[in-house]
Amino acid sequence: MANVSGKFAIVGVGETLVGKRPEASTNSLHLEAIRNCLADAGIKASQVDGLLTNQPLNDAHRSYAVRLAHMAGIDPTYATDLALGGATPVALVQHAVMAINTGMANIVMCVHARKRSTPDPSPGYAIRTGDEHWEQPWGHFAAVATHAFTAQRHMYEYGTRSEDLAEIAVATRKHACLNKNATMRKPMTVSDHQQSRMIVAPLRLLDCSLESDGGGAVLVTSAERARDFPKPPVLILGMGQHHPHFSLMDAPSLTTLGGKKSSETAYRMAGLSPKEMDFAEIYDCFTITTLVTLEDYGFCAKGEGKDFVKGGRIEIGGELPVNTHGGLLSQAHLEGMLHVTEAVKQLRGNEVEAERQVANAELGIVSGHGGNLCMHSTLILGAV
Repeated sequence: MANVSGKFAIVGVGETLVGKRPEASTNSLHLEAIRNCLADAGIKASQVDGLLTNQPLNDAHRSYAVRLAHMAGIDPTYATDLALGGATPVALVQHAVMAINTGMANIVMCVHARKRSTPDPSPGYAIRTGDEHWEQPWGHFAAVATHAFTAQRHMYEYGTRSEDLAEIAVATRKHACLNKNATMRKPMTVSDHQQSRMIVAPLRLLDCSLESDGGGAVLVTSAERARDFPKPPVLILGMGQHHPHFSLMDAPSLTTLGGKKSSETAYRMAGLSPKEMDFAEIYDCFTITTLVTLEDYGFCAKGEGKDFVKGGRIEIGGELPVNTHGGLLSQAHLEGMLHVTEAVKQLRGNEVEAERQVANAELGIVSGHGGNLCMHSTLILGAV
């Protein structure tokens, strides 16, 4: 494995306002995030020579990264768009490192945006995915059904209860209430969670993430070049991916997912362990995803997640603050891009509301999780 730990850095971040943005388009949300990122980094679009982005949720766009780069005023020597679902934002940063390391680019913009809360004027979703005659006739479609399988299995194997998942939703909402750029800012209790309607058993409404409009971006370059930027760089210390299956029918396990090997690769690259992380921004499309990832990342043993998330341990001020911005559950669902921007801001220090700043934060881990529980990516970031 090439030793790239500490040789690359994030030198700019940008976020859009999130929630319902009927006036915006998918393109404009990407561009808004890019503009804000460039302003944060103190450079012009013409100084950027790489762009990485997500693929839109329809099949109307070819080479979207190239199209978007030129809309933003970037003349790229490296560009591509990725489609790893919720694992995409973390993977964008990983690809940026690889592009810079090979000399294909010097400064790479990583941008991810979605328009899911209000209609987009662009063409609609593709109806057929190739799996429509296998799993879908039996009622297995949409992410909530897929993740309900994992929740049911975890409950069967380890005695996890719905009330345990509620602890994750409550802690996440508590953090969102401290974030001015969060959609859901009304405090939640375990009782509120338990009274919310069932979506796909055992997952309730408050186990499920939001549908959101918005975007985020980060700028990646070499650690050496990062010295020329106005704000403190955040070093990229470890990276990992693992995609253990594609169809849920082929999954070797429903309670150990790609996060185990992905995080092990990242820890090994960084020369660090779970105990050294000051906070974790964990992909939380559903509460069960957070619980399983905490176990897979080594913060507790398999099956012990139900107890680990209690007693304020995952809240700000606790042993391992998780999703300090409110996550997909309560801030916005942008496939985890704001997990990355939040980690950068936490490590820079004094860039979030004082009440949600993790004290003395020096190391953080970020997860991405996509598809039918089949894709995973990991980043370990560190303050200078």
